[in-house]
Amino acid sequence: MEYTLATTEIELQQILHIQQENYLSNVSSDKKVSDGFVTVQHSLELLSKMNQSARQVIAIDKGMVVGYALVMTKEFSSHIPVLGPMFETFKKISYQGKILDNYSFYVMGQICISETYRGQGIFRELYNTHKRYYSDSFDLCVTEVSTSNQRSMKAHESIGFKTIHTFEDETDQWNIIVWDWNK
Repeated sequence: MEYTLATTEIELQQILHIQQENYLSNVSSDKKVSDGFVTVQHSLELLSKMNQSARQVIAIDKGMVVGYALVMTKEFSSHIPVLGPMFETFKKISYQGKILDNYSFYVMGQICISETYRGQGIFRELYNTHKRYYSDSFDLCVTEVSTSNQRSMKAHESIGFKTIHTFEDETDQWNIIVWDWNK
């Protein structure tokens, strides 16, 4: 298994294929509970722009992307309308006495692993790769996880993420979680 940054359009297309297979409306109720799900779909155009701003973290096996963990810098806060409430919340909540939006951070935009590769430590290694490539440039890695996605919450907590705020929007209830690289 190789953990690296995406550099080709083919790799981005493979990310989108995994994303589509695991999108909320494409996953059975049982699978949502046991394996989790993703709630945002990206276009190839948007993912390409995101990749130009900060390369996406991927796991590759035998030449194929089998897992990914997306990097979304602040400049993309308005590109996915469903994420607007999260970015607005960043302007109102504090972390360790400082408004979250004033930190140097990026949003871990989504993490997903192909079904046949789950349970092999890829989740942890994708995040280790994030830290290896981005901890010198950012203080925090921030994301939100649906409170109903318990598999994802437990996995993120095992990495070191801490819930700092919970809010509800028109789509769901969300935990805003932070991985502090200064600790």
